[in-house]
Amino acid sequence: MNFSEYSEYDAVGLAQLIKSGQVTAQEVQQIARQAILAVNPKLNALVGGIFEEPLPSSPSGPFAGVPFAIKDLSIHAAGVRTGLGSRLTGDGIIFPHDTDLMARFKQAGLVTLARTATPEFGFNASTEPVSNGPAHNPWDSTRSTGGSSGGSAALVAARAIPVAHGTDGAGSIRIPAAWCGLVGLKPTRGRIPSGPDSDERLSGLGVDFALARTVRDVAALLDAANGPGIGDKYFAAPPARPYMQEISTPPGRLRIAMTTQAWSGVPVDKEYASTVETVCRELAALGHDVEQASPRVDWERFVDANLPIWTASIAENALTLAQARGIEVGPDVLEAVTLASVEYGRRLTAVDLLRALRLCNIITREVRAFFEAEGEENRRTCDVLVTPTVAGPPPPLGTLNQNDPNIDPRGWFDRLFALIPFTPLFNVTGQPAISLPLGQSSAGLPIGVQFVARYGDEATLLRLAAQLEQARPWIDRRPSMDE
Repeated sequence: MNFSEYSEYDAVGLAQLIKSGQVTAQEVQQIARQAILAVNPKLNALVGGIFEEPLPSSPSGPFAGVPFAIKDLSIHAAGVRTGLGSRLTGDGIIFPHDTDLMARFKQAGLVTLARTATPEFGFNASTEPVSNGPAHNPWDSTRSTGGSSGGSAALVAARAIPVAHGTDGAGSIRIPAAWCGLVGLKPTRGRIPSGPDSDERLSGLGVDFALARTVRDVAALLDAANGPGIGDKYFAAPPARPYMQEISTPPGRLRIAMTTQAWSGVPVDKEYASTVETVCRELAALGHDVEQASPRVDWERFVDANLPIWTASIAENALTLAQARGIEVGPDVLEAVTLASVEYGRRLTAVDLLRALRLCNIITREVRAFFEAEGEENRRTCDVLVTPTVAGPPPPLGTLNQNDPNIDPRGWFDRLFALIPFTPLFNVTGQPAISLPLGQSSAGLPIGVQFVARYGDEATLLRLAAQLEQARPWIDRRPSMDE
C-alpha cells in the first residue's frame, strides 16, 4: 500500500483491510507516519511531534490498527503530556491514567500517533496559539483551520489520518469540519463520558468526540465511544440499536425547518446561505417536508449565559494549574484575552454562575420546544433544523488574535460569534448537531451545512446524513495542499 491508496480509505475501510489481512497494521501505521511528516510542515497541526511508539490499543477492536490522533485538550492518556494549548502548562501535564474516552479509543483499536494543536484552553474559533503557532488550512494555507479542534481537522482533511479526536464547547468540532471539508458531529450532552477528572465540561456546554471524512466512520466511532462512565453525573438514554445500522436505514419523511438568518443578526455570506437553500431543495426532492422556520432566541440572554460559564471555567483551570506549578498567572504564561478572562472569571460570584445556569435552562426549554411541541394533526413541529454551520469562509490567520491586549472578554465573544453564530446555541441546549461538507465556494473552499435534531436523536441525524452523502457525495473533494 502506498499513500495514494491509503488516502482513499476511511477508518472503517482501513480496519476492514487490516482485518482481512490485505495489509498489516504496521504497514498502515508506517504510511500514516510518513503522511503526517509530509504534511505537517505546511499545516503545523501537531504538538510535540509524532510519538516514537504509538499508544497501546486493542488488536481486536473494531478500528484495530487505524491511525488516530488526540487533541491536546480535555482528553489525556496515561504517561502522555497534555499542554492545553498554553504556555501555562510548561512542558505539559502528565496524568497517571487515561480518561474514560481515551480508554474507549484504545479499546476500539485506534492507534494514537500524536497530539494535535488547539488554541489556548480551546477558547478560540481559530487554532493559532502562542505556544505552538498557527495551524494552516489545507485548502488555503493563509486561512484558519477553525477551532478549537483545528489541528485534528487539518490532519484529517489532508488525509494524513482518517479520524481524529475533537472537543466541542461552542462548535469546536463543527466549525473546523465546516472550514476543512469534513464530517463533524457534536453528540448529545451525556452521550460521551467526560470522566474521571470532571463530571461535565464547561458546566455542560462541552462534549468530546471526533472529526472524520465519512458518515460511516462517525457512526462506527459513536458506537465504540458512547455510554456512561463509572460515576458520571448524568448520561443520555442509550440508542435503540447500533448507529452503524442507522446509516443503512432510510430516514423516512422528515419535517425539516431551515433558516439562514443568524439569531444574533450578523450577516451571513451569500454563498453559504445559498448552499443551505440548495441542500433544502434536495431534501424536498428526496421526499422531506421543508419549510422556513426557526426557534426564537434572545441573543443578549444567550451571551449573558455563556460569558460567566466560559470565564469561570477558564479562571478555575488556569488558577489551579498556576497554583500547582507555584507560579502566578500573567502575560508571560497566558495570552492576553485568556488572562483578561481569568481576571473576569475570578471576580464572578457563585450567584453570577448560578444565574448563567438559570439562563441556560430558559434557553434550553424554549429551543427544545421548537422540536418537541406538537403541531397540527399531532405532528411534531420539527425533526431536524438546517442552518449554515458558520457565517462565512475561514478567516485569514490573525483575524482572531487571542493575544490582543485591547480585547476584553465580552468583546472577544462578539468577535467569535460574528463568525460562528449558529453552532454555540446547541451546546447550551445539549442537542446533537452535525456539520456536513455539502458545498464549495467560488474560491474553492468547503462549505459546511449544520443539521440539528432533538435531544438524544443522533439516529435521525445519521440516517439523514447518510442519505445526503449518497445524494450529494463529497468524498472525492480534497485540498491540493499547494502553497
